[in-house]
Amino acid sequence: MNFWNNFAARHPAAAKWVREGGLFVIVSNLITVFKYLLLQFLPKAFSSLPVVDFGWPGMDVTLFGETFKWNILGYDAAHGGLPYFCAYMVAMILGECINFPIQRNLVFRSKGNLAKQIGWYILAFCVITCIVNSINCVWVAVAGLLLSLIHISEPTRRTPISYAVFCLKKQK
Repeated sequence: MNFWNNFAARHPAAAKWVREGGLFVIVSNLITVFKYLLLQFLPKAFSSLPVVDFGWPGMDVTLFGETFKWNILGYDAAHGGLPYFCAYMVAMILGECINFPIQRNLVFRSKGNLAKQIGWYILAFCVITCIVNSINCVWVAVAGLLLSLIHISEPTRRTPISYAVFCLKKQK
């Protein structure tokens, strides 16, 4: 502890950056684990919804010979469809409702305008969610060309948790 106190006294800006960065990573990872835990149970809450392709805009795209539906938001029926999308969004929103106050008050110790910060946080959440989902949609489709999926744990394949190993395919 003495080392840290000496470092913080000599380099206050660097110490603040290390503290905030470290806490940010720790809190973010804990919230991610919380979201994954929610996703083990939440899909059952939406099981009465039809398992249909649900996505927007749902455009057919062919990339590297692989045709798939490109969506900014949504899941196809093979990956849970509408029920899983609803569960996913509830888990993400609950996680971020916990994440925001912890990051704001504990990690960054912000005293800024709360309404303005919430507005920016919601905007960033929506933009990042759309970008990540649209990239993931392409990644999942194209990865099938480059990687083969080998399920190690066959009995858990149809449960919410499935262990998998990705191996590079041999080129012919």
